[in-house]
Amino acid sequence: MGANAAEALEERWRGILSVHARTMCEIDRVLHPHGLGASDFEVLDVLASAPPGQGGHCRVQNLVGRVHLSQSALSRLIGRLEREGLVVRTVCAEDRRGVWVALTGKGRDLHTEVLPLQRAVLARTLSG
Repeated sequence: MGANAAEALEERWRGILSVHARTMCEIDRVLHPHGLGASDFEVLDVLASAPPGQGGHCRVQNLVGRVHLSQSALSRLIGRLEREGLVVRTVCAEDRRGVWVALTGKGRDLHTEVLPLQRAVLARTLSG
């Protein structure tokens, strides 16, 4: 790879990081009045889209790759969301080591309320 190609890749990478940082900061800003941050929203959003055939819940280990947090950071976040009454955790009946997470009614209502705010940020920051 030539120097110009390497510089172009680096510039592209820095652009991606910049867009990501701006987008996450803006999502944090618009969701803060609702008591949420960008990572909180991502967990609620993934759970809100869980197939009804799964009972609207998701295994914690499956959330890790979808919300891009470490297992321990995700566990702390879920614990906080649970204390706030937005999600509920249950032990998997088939595998006692597994933990399921699902939105509560309060969590689903909050997700519905803030979804347009988050999507508007995406439209502003990711268009063009």
